[in-house]
Amino acid sequence: MSSTEVDVDFFRENGYLLCREVYDAGEVEEMRGALERILETVAGTTHDENHAWSGVAQEAVLKGFHNVQYHDAAFTRAAANPRLLEVLTRVIGPDVQLHHTKMLVKPPEQGAPFPMHQDYPFFPHTRHSVVAASIHLDDTNEENGCLRVVAGSHKQGPLEAHGPSNTLEVPLEDGEPLPARAGDVLLFSYLTIHGSGLNTSEAARRNVLLQYRDPADEPVLENGVEQHVNWGQGMMVAGRNPFYWQRHPKFQVMPA
Repeated sequence: MSSTEVDVDFFRENGYLLCREVYDAGEVEEMRGALERILETVAGTTHDENHAWSGVAQEAVLKGFHNVQYHDAAFTRAAANPRLLEVLTRVIGPDVQLHHTKMLVKPPEQGAPFPMHQDYPFFPHTRHSVVAASIHLDDTNEENGCLRVVAGSHKQGPLEAHGPSNTLEVPLEDGEPLPARAGDVLLFSYLTIHGSGLNTSEAARRNVLLQYRDPADEPVLENGVEQHVNWGQGMMVAGRNPFYWQRHPKFQVMPA
């Protein structure tokens, strides 16, 4: 992917950018294998829960786990992929910091939908630099619940959200469906309204979601505390972090 394919103006205007062929077939297959190993590890344990959003049909299922780079090195390589960084440094700036990661697997025929929402309420920041990179590990379409976005909605800023899932009163049909191929990445602002439908196909729909920010962008604190903090949060994937000593996660390791 060449730099000429990074349409920054389109991203600024619409709040999203679908980037084709960021990951090659070998990289996609490596991540698929890593996801399968995670699912095999948690099968039959208390960690194997349904992560479907509240309010969706009870029979709908979503397998979702955070911090995938701590499960398998395939995701560390994916997070620092040079082709992805070429896009991120043009959209966010020269300094790019990983905020968090997660995997999202919609099983066949009953893969849970995502109601329309902004990511902002889950990890608000002051300068709104946070950008999601949704890595497609399968071809997606409306049948298997491809992502939908409301173009330009990021310009509205933070919106009033409802319930524990911070959903918006926006019909899923208002979002433009964005079919993609395995290896493609959908980049979108955490202010962009987005969601996805039910997977009614006969195959799983697998995505890896990476969230990035400019390290200069301060998180909004609640009672003096950042609410969304992950172990190891803050890995630099491009540039430098001049604010490390002022803002870095502090953890105390406790026995299990």
